[in-house]
Amino acid sequence: MNNIDIIARVETYVSEHIADFHEARINKLKKLKIDEILRRKNPYLFKAKNLEDPCVLVESLMDAVCSSSEETLFGDWLEKLAIYVAGEVYGGAKSTTKGVDLEMDKDDVHYIISIKSGPNWSNSSSMTKQKEYFKTAQQVYRTGGNKKPCQSLIGCCYGKKNDPYSDPIKLCGQSFWQFISDSETLYMDIIVPLGTDARNKNEAYKTEYTNIKTGLTVEFIKKYCNADNSINWEKILRLNAEARKEAPKS
Repeated sequence: MNNIDIIARVETYVSEHIADFHEARINKLKKLKIDEILRRKNPYLFKAKNLEDPCVLVESLMDAVCSSSEETLFGDWLEKLAIYVAGEVYGGAKSTTKGVDLEMDKDDVHYIISIKSGPNWSNSSSMTKQKEYFKTAQQVYRTGGNKKPCQSLIGCCYGKKNDPYSDPIKLCGQSFWQFISDSETLYMDIIVPLGTDARNKNEAYKTEYTNIKTGLTVEFIKKYCNADNSINWEKILRLNAEARKEAPKS
C-alpha cells in the first residue's frame, strides 16, 4: 500500500471514530459520584489551595478526575488507531497476550508491541513487569512453531525519547507512527481529522458537565457543608482518611 492510500484510510478512520472518544468522556462524567471522588482525591491539597466555596471545590474535584481519565481514554483510543494502521499496512493485529497490544511482521521479523500514550509511562517496577509480558508473548509465539526472529517493542504515540538499540526497542512520536505505517508524515496527518466536529462535541460535553456539576454541588452541600454552606472538612476527612474500627474479638 502506498503512503497516499494509508493516509487517506487513516484520515477516514479518525474522522469516523473520534466520536467514540467524545462519547467515552461524557459516559465518564455520568458515572461520577461525589462520595467516590472525595474518597479518591487528596483533601489536604484542596484545603491548602483555599478552596472554601462548595461550587469551586466541586468543579476542582471534577476537573482533577476528568483530566486524568481523559488521558487514559484518549490513550486507549490511540492504541486502537495504531492497531488499525498496523493492520492495514502490515497485517498486524491486536495481541491476545496480556500486557501486549499489537503483533505484526515487518522485514521478516515478528514484533510484539506495547503501545503507550507517551514516553514517561514507566518506573523500574513497571518496566520489569512489561518485560515479563514480552517474555510470555515470545514464548507463546515460539510454542506455535514460528521460526521468525521475535523482537519486543514499546511504541509511544507522542514524544521523542527513542531508543532503537535497547531491549525492548523504544520508538516515540514520528518514529513509532512511521514504523507501523511506513509513512514519514502520518504523525502529522492524523492531527487534522482529530478535529472533526470537535466544536459540537465539546459543546455537548460542556452542557453535560454543567448539568452534572450542578447535581454534584447540590449533593455536596447537603452532605458535606454546614448550615451556612461552609465546607465541613471534618466530615470529608472522616470519609477520606478515618481508620476503620476493628470489630471486637469474641
